Amino acid sequence: MTDTVTTQTPRGTAERRAPRVPRRRRRSRAAYLYVLPAFVVFAIFLGVPFLQTFQYSFYDWDGLSAATWAGFANYLSVVQDAELRNAFAHALVLMVFYSVVPVTIALFLTALISRANALRGMSFFRTALFLPQVIASVVVATIWVSIYSTDGLLNQGLRAIGLGDLARVWLGDYSTALIAIGFVGTWLNIGLCLVLFLSGVGNIDPVLFEAARIDGASAAREFFAITLPALRGQIAVALTLTIVSALKTFDLVYITTKGGPGTSTTVPAFEAYNRAFNTGQVGSAAAVAIALTVVIMIVTALISRLQPKDAE
Repeated sequence: MTDTVTTQTPRGTAERRAPRVPRRRRRSRAAYLYVLPAFVVFAIFLGVPFLQTFQYSFYDWDGLSAATWAGFANYLSVVQDAELRNAFAHALVLMVFYSVVPVTIALFLTALISRANALRGMSFFRTALFLPQVIASVVVATIWVSIYSTDGLLNQGLRAIGLGDLARVWLGDYSTALIAIGFVGTWLNIGLCLVLFLSGVGNIDPVLFEAARIDGASAAREFFAITLPALRGQIAVALTLTIVSALKTFDLVYITTKGGPGTSTTVPAFEAYNRAFNTGQVGSAAAVAIALTVVIMIVTALISRLQPKDAE
């Protein structure tokens, strides 16, 4: 008779021999692999040039001869140089036309549309308003140069209604050039904001609107109590896109006025280009570019606070 000896493996030995990686950690590693190609492209084409620009901002350099160390002098000039201060001030003015006015008008149009039970031709309406976003900015600038010219559509319209005394070269007048560019930005961004807001309204439960109307709520009450709170996320996105667009405006200014008349329409992006390629102040241009980047990051961080927090 042969005795059978049974052996038992101590509990936990298998776990000690082959520790298992948590599933969540494995998923995180896989996610990083998917992101890696995009990160490599970003690092090569954006990260490296940004670091080089940051390096150039500490030197006096004309782009050809030997560079000399300047320290923080280029950054001080952003604050002390009147032309650079004016350029950032002009960008603040454009923020009103590029962001505040389009968002306000789009919210008003959204309130009207959401109040209506049905609106025929909605697809055409959205497409027509969004169309400026898909037109090349150079084409947009060229069109508006023609509109604002001496014999352009705007002046012809003023003369036709008996307001010929108001006609002028809008982009050549010190008092109207910046405002004229701002109105182009308003025209460009109204459609973008409206499409964002209408998509947000589409996600609101229609029962809320029906209940408000049964209770006799006015259009204003319905908008401020239902529509506006539900659009916080879309408003934050619209403000971010439009304000950043205003701060980094370059092509529109370059095509329409080239910063003129005088320096009445200079903006930071145009000033960076002008100093780097026209006046040989590469270090100063780099400092302006870095300062503009910091301003955009700060503004974006502040606007992100408007984003609604996801319920946990």
